[in-house]
Amino acid sequence: MSATTDELTLAAEFPPASYDDWRKLVDGVLKDAPFDRLVGKTADGLRIDPIYPRAQGCAPVIGRALAAPWQVMQRIDHADPTLANKQALEDLAGGASGLTLVFAGSPAARGFGLPPTREALTRALDGVYLEADIALALEISPQGLDIGDHLAALLEARKIAPSTVDVRFGFDPIGGAAARGGFAADWSAKAPRFGAKIAKLKAQGFRRPFACADGRLIHDAGGSEAQELAFVLATGVAYLRALEQAGLSLEQARDVIEARLSADADQFLTMAKFRALRLLWARVEDACGLAPKPLFVTGETAWRMLTRRDSDVNMLRATIATFAAGLGGANAVSVLPHSLAVGLPDAFARRVARNTQLILLEESNLARVADPAAGSGGIETLTRQLCDSAWALFQEIEKAGGAFAALQAGLIQSQVATVREARAGDIARRKAVVTGVSEFPNLREATPAVLAPAAAPMPHAKEAISFEALQPLRLAAPFEALRDRSDAILEKAGKRPQVFLANLGRPSDFTARTTFAKSLFEAGGIEAVDGDGGTDPTALADAFKASGARLACICSSDAVYADHAAAAAKALHDAGCAHIYLAGRPGDRETEFRASGIADFAFAGGNALAMLQAAYANMVTP
Repeated sequence: MSATTDELTLAAEFPPASYDDWRKLVDGVLKDAPFDRLVGKTADGLRIDPIYPRAQGCAPVIGRALAAPWQVMQRIDHADPTLANKQALEDLAGGASGLTLVFAGSPAARGFGLPPTREALTRALDGVYLEADIALALEISPQGLDIGDHLAALLEARKIAPSTVDVRFGFDPIGGAAARGGFAADWSAKAPRFGAKIAKLKAQGFRRPFACADGRLIHDAGGSEAQELAFVLATGVAYLRALEQAGLSLEQARDVIEARLSADADQFLTMAKFRALRLLWARVEDACGLAPKPLFVTGETAWRMLTRRDSDVNMLRATIATFAAGLGGANAVSVLPHSLAVGLPDAFARRVARNTQLILLEESNLARVADPAAGSGGIETLTRQLCDSAWALFQEIEKAGGAFAALQAGLIQSQVATVREARAGDIARRKAVVTGVSEFPNLREATPAVLAPAAAPMPHAKEAISFEALQPLRLAAPFEALRDRSDAILEKAGKRPQVFLANLGRPSDFTARTTFAKSLFEAGGIEAVDGDGGTDPTALADAFKASGARLACICSSDAVYADHAAAAAKALHDAGCAHIYLAGRPGDRETEFRASGIADFAFAGGNALAMLQAAYANMVTP
């Protein structure tokens, strides 16, 4: 083999493939089915085709400096400042390049967080060399608005110049109001104080962003990608106006604003979202008469995709989300530990969160290529569609009077609710799968160790100006509630609620639907007990009685159902079965099947959540 740099010609022996060639092959598989069966839709209704040509004439969307890694941010949220300090020092020694200090009561706290006091801040940062290029990001609560002053005092005591510290203050009064559902005063009265606080910190020599346009609130509440982007734009523009009124030039105001976005396990959509934000913000800058500069964007792995059940799968979700945010050009990434929905993460969970980023950066070298998505037909198309959709939503918010006025009017909340309800329907029908929860559940999983259990969210005090709050959610929660119910029955009675899988015929007849039914019922915490198969109604009834179950699900092929399902159902009914299901659609035999005692049909695309919720009412629990 000769050493040459010539382009490989492995495909030279094959005829060139065209889109038409591919389409002919696809049509042959689809037969008479419409091609649109292969077309997907995002929550914003954006079209996702199964194949795209290479995009032409596309320039890279640059966020970070060329070949520069993103900042590896580690969340510090322990309520004890001394223990929080220990975690911070361990994280920095383990490879983190920045710390995100989460204060109790902030929208990102998740029931935990540092006390918002000067003493807690000072203790948490003891031994942390802030002047040594360690990034610091703050998640501030309404009670912690003086954290900036506390940090300035701390630096003064340490004789550190504020200009040498890489800190992002995260002031986001509009986002905080959206999360709480109100404000103490109208934004027109609040804006001057917001601008004055930032102008003061800037005059003290701090150089990094002070104001934060935070889209995570929309994502947490179940909103779409375009809605998240539109909220960031609207909030950012509101802060530009407030800062200009406080005496900063538009260019100075632009430089003190950052953005934060959620990154989830939809890799391509997340990449497109991060790219779209930079293009959209550049359009705002153009409208302000400014030469566009890269916006500082932090990505955080999404809260709503975390699960309490089979929480180890969260590691995989976080890896994909981090991958997508990094390749999408995020300047900093924070990984929520995989056990955060269970409770306060321990050292192992924190180490996994940190190493998720370090492996992608140090071993996979993901930061070496600037915008690897440039020219990709699919991602370029998604980016452009997101830009168009988000800009239209942003214009609606501006017509309503801006971000705060749109929240007061309920415009943003109603748009988010529409998407949230549609997604909830997809989750209920298992069209949108939550791996380890709504699909492939494990009733014998181990619960991860945590330092403290998850706390119930504290109710917010009623504000002078009130509106509907953007409440955070987790997609897995409805199915997890059923699992909690099952656990309570297990603790009280010594066994879980059960369903007997009445397998008919041979394994080749029933295995596919038995597997489906087992996954379906155990997603609701109802343990599946397998039958041995066969077609003898008496043997089936005896096996059901021996199982101790109160429910039964008949599983087999349509052909076997035609000959044996009715007799099997009658035998189960006579044996005392409280409720009989059949795995699959009944077709034209529904009347016959129901007459024999079959009450419900379990099939792909049905409302699994509603069926499982009803199952608890259909049985007499032990």
